[in-house]
Amino acid sequence: MAGHLPGTPPGTSYWPSPWSCEDGGPGRLQVPMGGPAAGPAPGSGSGVTPCVGPGRDLTVTSRLAPAATMVVTRDPGEVYLLRHTAGDDAISFVERIDPVTLEPILRSPDLAGGPTWPGSLAAHANGSLYVVFGNHAHRLEADLSVVATTALPRARPYNGFVIMPDGCLVTKDFAGSRPGLPVAPADREACELVVLEPDRLEILDRCALAEPSIARLSAEGDDVYVVGDTGLLRVRWDGRLRPDTAFHAPYRTRAGQTYGWDCVLALGAAWFLDNGDGTEGYTGTLRGHGLSTAPLHLVRTDLLSGAVTSVEVCAEPGGLVANPPLIDTDRSIAVGYDSGNGVMRAFDIGADGALTPRWDRHQNHGSHLLLFPDSGELLTGHHDPDRMIDQAVLLDIGTGAELARADTGSPLQSVLFPAAGFDGDAYLVTFSTVSRLALGTPAG
Repeated sequence: MAGHLPGTPPGTSYWPSPWSCEDGGPGRLQVPMGGPAAGPAPGSGSGVTPCVGPGRDLTVTSRLAPAATMVVTRDPGEVYLLRHTAGDDAISFVERIDPVTLEPILRSPDLAGGPTWPGSLAAHANGSLYVVFGNHAHRLEADLSVVATTALPRARPYNGFVIMPDGCLVTKDFAGSRPGLPVAPADREACELVVLEPDRLEILDRCALAEPSIARLSAEGDDVYVVGDTGLLRVRWDGRLRPDTAFHAPYRTRAGQTYGWDCVLALGAAWFLDNGDGTEGYTGTLRGHGLSTAPLHLVRTDLLSGAVTSVEVCAEPGGLVANPPLIDTDRSIAVGYDSGNGVMRAFDIGADGALTPRWDRHQNHGSHLLLFPDSGELLTGHHDPDRMIDQAVLLDIGTGAELARADTGSPLQSVLFPAAGFDGDAYLVTFSTVSRLALGTPAG
């Protein structure tokens, strides 16, 4: 099965749109896959909140959407929102929403789920939409009719998937704590990878991993990368799942340091943030919920040698993250953050991978990031604890300067996925709200 999907160019297993999957692709670069960079975009519809910053005009349209997870796009004007219910027998469903007003246009049937943890939605190169939520996977047509459904092997959540160059889906179960359901580190069970063929979602292969993993999967070519509880793991898919036992990359080397989250594959390395313990304590914000006594680090693992280096993002104890950093490959800048202490810090990346501090700022950011690479504009978040409102904050990635800020309408801090739209706009998601951010003409 290894190779690329028949009838598509090599390496294009996702639908050609600006944002056909979480983080803009399996390498988690968090940049638009094929759409325009940030530019003028209209804002309209009820519920809009204009805001003029020092560098941008922002207009936010928001809609209540409990238990939303992410937005993906397909053809121009086709915007899809993944949502779910709660509990250990939860269901998920997909809405096609108006790209400007955000109102539902179509809704899928209820989709069998299982134990609740944010799942994943992607638009495949074959034209179908795929959902993984709870311990089920589903294939949908663009009109949200169901083509195929399969139950996944373990009775716990599967947190996302990647699509390989041959079109197969690879997913993994989740080994961490969930709100109200703590799992002691010693009780975490090792995870396994599962490969699904894209037509009927039949299981092609399963592979036990060497350790538990809380993070989501990343992939580059036929290699799948897993941030485990203590080390970075690599598994090759060539029609069988083959763990790379020669690749040894432990990153838990300090007393008080805890597990890492999703990794970004860029510039010959895997990049991620450590100190994930405490995210299950989320109370509408991650601020103050960190359990790690060691400082929070940006970790770099060389994909050739497996050598691991790291640099402090914040020197204070109680650091906490639930998501990946961002690597600007054009400017050689890395951006990390500490959601437990409200710190964001950028680093210059040297030719040898060494990291030098570039800028830092105090900001209660918790979600995945979104970079418009042509303009260097970085979409971040800030949760205002006094007003209990989440804000969109647009930064210049080179300087950290704030270009604009606007309320999103959500009382909850986003720890989820933004998405790039078709017109230089962006979509933001929290557990209560979906928002559209229209980026106006830069100030002269």
